[in-house]
Amino acid sequence: MNKLSFKIGVLFFLAIFLLESISMFFLHNTIIHSRVHDELSALQTRGNNHREILEAAFHEETIKHIALMESRTDTQVILTDQKGKIVMSSNTVTRNMRKIIQSAPKKVPHDGLILEEDWQREAYIASVSPIIINNEINGYVYMFQNTQKIKDLISGLNRHFLLAGVLSLLFMFIIIIFLTRFVTLPLIQMSEATKRISKGDFSVSLPKLRKDEMGELGESIMILAHDLELLKNERDEFLASISHELRTPLTYIKGYAEIARRKDTGVEDLDKYLGIIHEEAVKLSKLVKELFHLAKMDENNFSIEKEPVHLRPYLLGIAEKFSLALKENQMELVLNCPDDLYSCLDPIRFEQVILNLLVNARKYSDPFTKIMIDVSEMNSKLHIKVADQGKGIPEKDLPRIFERFYRVEKSRARALGGAGLGLAIVKQLVEAQGGTIHVTSRPNVGTTFEIIL
Repeated sequence: MNKLSFKIGVLFFLAIFLLESISMFFLHNTIIHSRVHDELSALQTRGNNHREILEAAFHEETIKHIALMESRTDTQVILTDQKGKIVMSSNTVTRNMRKIIQSAPKKVPHDGLILEEDWQREAYIASVSPIIINNEINGYVYMFQNTQKIKDLISGLNRHFLLAGVLSLLFMFIIIIFLTRFVTLPLIQMSEATKRISKGDFSVSLPKLRKDEMGELGESIMILAHDLELLKNERDEFLASISHELRTPLTYIKGYAEIARRKDTGVEDLDKYLGIIHEEAVKLSKLVKELFHLAKMDENNFSIEKEPVHLRPYLLGIAEKFSLALKENQMELVLNCPDDLYSCLDPIRFEQVILNLLVNARKYSDPFTKIMIDVSEMNSKLHIKVADQGKGIPEKDLPRIFERFYRVEKSRARALGGAGLGLAIVKQLVEAQGGTIHVTSRPNVGTTFEIIL
């Protein structure tokens, strides 16, 4: 993860450095161009001002006055006649100045023009303005400025840009450190959390999560850890329950088989022991069968074949199959189902659901009570309720009754032959057919399972 921090930091640095370099380059060039243009414009304007004064009063006193003014500035004025002969100069005329004057074009617009603007290679920048009196050129005003002033200005500007660039890089470096830490610290914490999860430690906790994609990822990891912890606990409980449920009948079978093998065992006792062995073998077979069903459902390795089913005859057929078991307990089954209701479901799988609920209701109800199957349609959904008048389920146990091997009263359930898998199978079969199942119960009043399709 430190490598990730470094990579993100380098990426941020290169991106911002490139953006800042391009911005600084264009800003630097724009400012330099603007400053040089201002100097050239100011020089040409100054020459035009002198030209206007001379056009208004072209005599020796005016010429001396202009020369005196320019001698005290950082610019130099040179006045020539129409043939290019120097008439006046505010300072010494250098060879470079003469060269620039000689290179001046013959035709110069009245507003003047820039003769030399290469401030980087030449000693002077220069402009020329023609003096026109009575529509005739009487001479030219040449303005010169040493380029050292511009170079000093640009040099100072470069120093400021360099200082600004260094400060920007330093500030950018600090920001990137905090930014990469802000981005990668949660990732580092999540990496540590996932490592602990991979080692089987699900008691992970992450700091206060941000409300962004990073926070969503952290929340997903927390949910994953919680789900894995629940899965581990359920697996351990499941394995313990399987071990117990298999051990009990196997212990009976092994124990009574050893007794039956004794030579001193009488015929009557032998029949009794063989009966117990057969009973425990049946329980074991039923348990293995239920586990097989659950395994196939977990792997989605079983098929649901739906077809239109006329509910009233269908449920009456199931009730008829279950009537003998109810007579043994002196119980009554009441079916309330309109004759015009149809549903698209898997009749074989759904029969298993109803029978499991009826078996569950019979086990935990007293004789001379009723089991009711009530079917109705509401909001285009089919509601099937299986209710008993048994002792009910405590409220604290209701959320867990669909868990595998979970039993409200373990001793009584084991005595009645239950392994705690029936309702788990019911829930998965209902959900496999696109439905839901809910349970409500009141102690000593009864329990109602409601299937919604």
